[in-house]
Amino acid sequence: AITLLTELIRENFRNSKLKQCFLPALGELLYLIASKEEKGEHPRECWAVPSAAYTVLMRCLREGEERVVNHIAAKIIENVCTTRSCHAQGFITGEIGPVLWYLFTHSTGDSLKITPISALCRITRSSPNAFQSVIEKVGLTAVLNSLANGICKIQQYMLTMFSAMLSCGIHLQRLIQEKDFVTTITRLLESPSTFIRAKAFLVLLQVLINNREMLLLSCQTRLMMYIERDSRKTMPGKEQQGGSEYLSKCLDLLIYHIVRELPGILGDILSALTNVSGRKHPSTVQAKQLKMCLPMMPVVLHLVTSQVFRPQIVTKEFLFNYGILLEFVRSIDSGETKLDRAIGQAASEELIKTTLLTFEAVTEHPSLLMTHRLTVEDSILPPLVSLVHSQNVEWRLFSLQLLSETTSLLLSHEVMAKEKEESLNSDNKLLSLIRDLLLPQYEHILLAPDPVPMYALKLLVALTEHSPASVRIQKKYFVLFAIAPLLRYQNSILGNTMQTVIALLNNIVANKSMNMMMLFEEGLAHHICSLLAEAVALYLEADDKRSTKTANVLLLSLLDILQYMLTYTANIVRQTLQAQKSGAGVDTQAAEDLLLINKPLTDLISRLIQLLPSEDTEIFLSASQCLLLLVQLYGGNNQESMSPENMGSFAEVLKSKKDPRELKHLLKIVKRLVS
Repeated sequence: AITLLTELIRENFRNSKLKQCFLPALGELLYLIASKEEKGEHPRECWAVPSAAYTVLMRCLREGEERVVNHIAAKIIENVCTTRSCHAQGFITGEIGPVLWYLFTHSTGDSLKITPISALCRITRSSPNAFQSVIEKVGLTAVLNSLANGICKIQQYMLTMFSAMLSCGIHLQRLIQEKDFVTTITRLLESPSTFIRAKAFLVLLQVLINNREMLLLSCQTRLMMYIERDSRKTMPGKEQQGGSEYLSKCLDLLIYHIVRELPGILGDILSALTNVSGRKHPSTVQAKQLKMCLPMMPVVLHLVTSQVFRPQIVTKEFLFNYGILLEFVRSIDSGETKLDRAIGQAASEELIKTTLLTFEAVTEHPSLLMTHRLTVEDSILPPLVSLVHSQNVEWRLFSLQLLSETTSLLLSHEVMAKEKEESLNSDNKLLSLIRDLLLPQYEHILLAPDPVPMYALKLLVALTEHSPASVRIQKKYFVLFAIAPLLRYQNSILGNTMQTVIALLNNIVANKSMNMMMLFEEGLAHHICSLLAEAVALYLEADDKRSTKTANVLLLSLLDILQYMLTYTANIVRQTLQAQKSGAGVDTQAAEDLLLINKPLTDLISRLIQLLPSEDTEIFLSASQCLLLLVQLYGGNNQESMSPENMGSFAEVLKSKKDPRELKHLLKIVKRLVS
């Protein structure tokens, strides 16, 4: 029957109508034979297909035939080649690829376009050379244009063909080096089709397996974003679309490969830097290695900032190697190692910036720091402390910011761990690092241009807040660091830096081991007077007290500091008076000096009285407690304290308060003022 149909088509080849009648029958027979053979239901000898049948079908594909005949012939090839039989091999010739591609590019309707490209895809599965011959004839650019602009089915078939070619190693070197190819494939990850995205991930996997450097281009074309998006869509519990399981498996393969690649990327960077460490003039070979390896550093940053990759790559080994990299960065920044001649100044600065940004991404996830805190303290913090002394303001600022955030996180965790009675040895290590390497240079850092001092002070706030022992050990440093910035930033009381200074001062005066006389001798009373006067004025001038949150917080912090100062003074005076009453020969000079040095604080009595009618309970309580301590120490010597305005404030607050304890407290203040 096949021979008869073949002969009839060949003898009437110019009769298009007859061909359209006989070709479907021939196609059905060929598909039946191929499918039966695939299932092994009949011996192969019973289904011999003459070579003339393949020749006739190939002639029907050629240019000049009617589109209907072309389409029928392509459909026959598509159907037969879906089977894995020897009969499908009969269509694999040197011209089949270009012929089907010509039919694809010159067809008008979508269905007419899909059939030849589908047939080519089936053939490529058995012989990837068929698709290679298309690329060689029409050029990769033309193929990529068709891929980018094609409909979903066509894109799916073409991705399958590219994947088959890459997995067989055909045309490999050209494709894995072609940036347009990678960019076009990556753009297909925006497709609404789950299958197209899955196949695009597979093609990219084949590229990255053979060319690691293309990972940088992939990251720059938002590969991480596409991976994260589809990872969320394929998470268990999510409503699954058709093909989600296939997409999930493709994604897992790509993610697994990229995770395995990272140690090699970081290792190459470290190897290149090791070879030039301490050298001011790298050799040509070393420069070439640097130019090849260092541009891959942004890949590390992309992976660390990805929520899919970060948990898998930030390990103890990664942080240890990062510490080594940071030490190289310190060497480059200090001028011990010079890369400018090898890779240029811009590339050298980009390496430093990317390295610091990578650790910043880690610090944004405290759980990672806590899990590997010993590695962070041993390997990362020492070079980070050294970078604080950089001559480059940007690196100095960035390092201080990272150091401040890391120290705060580590110390707060250690405080909580000690409360749970865990044994931690890292506390002393961290403190000694800051104490020995950083604090001695802090005076110069605080004199640097803004905003360097603010981040430097934030580090001290974290240190004094979570480690009171540090204040006891380094009293002289903290007195200097707290008082000196008060003079520099006294004209911008609501600025971030001044708020940080006041937070630091609050922590220092609250520390029981602090020698307050050291602060008093540095003029603390004068500074607090001027700051509180300005803060009270800002608070009272505000129309809506609740809207000025910054001013309120600042005022409360200053009132806390004032209360610590007055409580300390009152305790010293009380102890001296008690010693006098007991008949012990005690020197009263210290108490007298303390009262004298803090006497400027009496100027605040009127300001504190004006705060008493405040609707803010915290401000009322703090102001009244400070006021009581002041009048107990100094009485009503200040003439302004009994002014009509102040008496009006007392009258207002006495009318509004109902709590007996608060009223008793206020009457004590009035009694002491008038006595």
